[in-house]
Amino acid sequence: MIMENSNDNQEPPAAEVTSTITVDDVDVDFLPIIFDIVRGLERESTDASQKPPGGSQDISQKLIELHKKLELARDQIKRLPGVEYSQEQQIEKLEGLRKQLRLKRELLLKYRTMCSFDIPKI
Repeated sequence: MIMENSNDNQEPPAAEVTSTITVDDVDVDFLPIIFDIVRGLERESTDASQKPPGGSQDISQKLIELHKKLELARDQIKRLPGVEYSQEQQIEKLEGLRKQLRLKRELLLKYRTMCSFDIPKI
């Protein structure tokens, strides 16, 4: 009897999917949603005597939308390259890269100022 693997048609777990994104790709535009929530709360407090129908439902929807957007931003930030390193590791890596850059610039300057040898053409 042959048993089928139940994982054949499933996508790999999110930890295995490593698509790199840049900081510009991270969606952190929360202000419009926060503004809508605050405006709804202000409207609800000023119109307490004239309760608008569905006012608190609208605020609840906006809060859910804000929560989803925050979760998306957290997931995107976790996928940024270099986030897995601590601050000390990032500083060490940056210093190493700066040292490499300085040495390469010195070598370029050295080779640029070297005498070129004239090779006679035969």
